[in-house]
Amino acid sequence: MTLGTQAQTVTVRVPGKINLGLSVGPLREDGYHELSTVYHAVSLYDTVTVQPSDSWSVHASGPWGEEVPTDERNLALVAARTLAKRRARKAKVHPVRIDIDKHIPVAGGMAGGSADAAATLVGCRELWGLDHLENDLLEMIAASLGSDIPFLLHGGTAIGSGRGEHVTSVLARGELHWVLWAGEGLTLSTPEVYAECDRLREAAGETPAAPQPGGALMTALRRMDTDEVAAALHNDLQEAAISLQPVLAEALAAGLDLGARAGLVSGSGPTVAFLVGSQTEAIDLSVGLAANGPTGDIVRAVGPAPGAQIIHQRTSPEPTRARPDTDRPGPLGPVIG
Repeated sequence: MTLGTQAQTVTVRVPGKINLGLSVGPLREDGYHELSTVYHAVSLYDTVTVQPSDSWSVHASGPWGEEVPTDERNLALVAARTLAKRRARKAKVHPVRIDIDKHIPVAGGMAGGSADAAATLVGCRELWGLDHLENDLLEMIAASLGSDIPFLLHGGTAIGSGRGEHVTSVLARGELHWVLWAGEGLTLSTPEVYAECDRLREAAGETPAAPQPGGALMTALRRMDTDEVAAALHNDLQEAAISLQPVLAEALAAGLDLGARAGLVSGSGPTVAFLVGSQTEAIDLSVGLAANGPTGDIVRAVGPAPGAQIIHQRTSPEPTRARPDTDRPGPLGPVIG
């Protein structure tokens, strides 16, 4: 923000995520499962705009806009109110209108709601002129609201532990090309998928061990070798997601038959992510899936992508004393595990 100005609207772009590896451990006392996951942000973005208003509200548009709750269940609204409550005594905060242009599938395993919450935290921090040094507060609020939100503040590729909220960045040079398939009308409840995973394990007599990140995947990411990454992808929730939505098996088979290097359900599903070797392969697979796969929305994406970033803001004169330019908010720094 420049000297003597105050933001009136702030627009933030935020990516969706897929899980390159997801190991699900035992159920914890707090009701969550112990996890070890490798997050990977991809270039499928929501944009979130915040601006001052007389009352708190959420409005959604875009391809998935009709699926977004705009009442008290909306995680972006919860994030804004939580940040306002925590900083009300130290800064002049006010209700905001939140506009979400929704391109990340809803209830699709790509953390779309968490992405919007992360974007809202970044946007409101700028809108309300909160000190850039309060990154720790944003991290704390993000972790308290959802397991995926801390990662989406940063993006890139990272290991998640605990219930997923503790993130440590992974050095991964280069890029990976993806084709994402989201079945028409398909949604999956994350708690339902975890419950199905527990049921299947119990039926098979399996006792989950403490989860650990896969060494083969870490090595493949350091080299960013597509075939090595493809061989190391895994998701402990995939069997449960397919059990609840069998069409996912049909989509996976179609993508692999059409030449994908690998395919897996993203997180708790039902979005399916196919890894390919290049943009040309991504185009070919997209066309093939549209013609021969089960009905669904198909998009191409590249990862890793940056986390929540301010892409536009409109300002107006500020009547109060301007802060020094060195105190202005800036991009979030690297993740520290």
